[in-house]
Amino acid sequence: MDTIGIAVIGAGAIGRTHIDTLAKMQKTGQGHLALAAVVEPGPQGQALASAHGVPCFCDVAALIDARAAQAAIVATPNETHLPISTMLLTSNLPVLLEKPVAESLESALALIRIVDETGVPLLVGHHRRHNPITKAARDAIRSGRIGNLVLATVTCSLAKTPSYFDAAWRRTPGAGGPLLINLVHEIDLLRHFFGEIANVQAISSNARRGHAVEDTAAVIVTFVKGGVATLGISDAASGPWAWDLSAGENPARFPAHDISAHHYAGSKAGLSLPDLTLWEPDDEPDWTRKLKTTRLPLQAADPYIEQLLHFVQLIREGGMPLVDVRDATANLIVLDAIRTAATKRQEVAVDLRALGG
Repeated sequence: MDTIGIAVIGAGAIGRTHIDTLAKMQKTGQGHLALAAVVEPGPQGQALASAHGVPCFCDVAALIDARAAQAAIVATPNETHLPISTMLLTSNLPVLLEKPVAESLESALALIRIVDETGVPLLVGHHRRHNPITKAARDAIRSGRIGNLVLATVTCSLAKTPSYFDAAWRRTPGAGGPLLINLVHEIDLLRHFFGEIANVQAISSNARRGHAVEDTAAVIVTFVKGGVATLGISDAASGPWAWDLSAGENPARFPAHDISAHHYAGSKAGLSLPDLTLWEPDDEPDWTRKLKTTRLPLQAADPYIEQLLHFVQLIREGGMPLVDVRDATANLIVLDAIRTAATKRQEVAVDLRALGG
């Protein structure tokens, strides 16, 4: 089987995660893929490329002209997602595009048109969807183990250091802020588990950091199928209550604390994540009786590797991406509604009609 050469565009934190993942997979022969090039105008790109023995290009046009790769991972600031992906797709290069799909709904809809016109695979990098934890939880939820969702609580407390914000885009509206950078993961999981979101309410604050973007927010969502979820998120709050700090997805960057950050309470039972603990009554639910706990079975795997294996499968065989451009755009629409709700301090309906269908 021929090896597929993949270029990584963007040498920031997530770009380096993909580079390290590709190197690990190449060493073990998983997926028959390899890092083919790095695209990064800064000096860190040349250093990374040299360390991995691949060429470094200063821009995407140079990569395409050199025909140095058969596919690409785009890990660049949000506002560049549309132009870079357009160049790649129209050059017949499949794309794994980091979340969020774009910086605006207008750009996301334009990208949908490009994907439809070219027919070239584009997978959006919501890596949690590829995590065995997520797969086990979704199976339990969809099989009725917790019944109908009644209440969900999600916490995401991340104490990001001042140096994190040296990159200007992380302080820029439309690109930075924990709603777009971090909450998009939580919204994606909730939609994946419980279906579409009907309405949102929110408040946000930038009081801790004073940046032009929020540092803390509280959100309430209601689902089309019923159920309410509350989400609290901050990139200025110290505490381990976050998926990133408990799931062990990226041990090179984040420690894994033995706690839960997601709690789903249903009409039959409860489920906490990422520890995959099912909380069930012996008979009918009764708050005066102790619940029994069961850890759902799990075969651990690296979600970044699983994501790349899925990407390679799309390249070789075609098919529907686990997270396609429309699915990822729905997340963006929900986030836009949350930002509107926080600004206007009122409930906002989530309108997915722009996606068609």
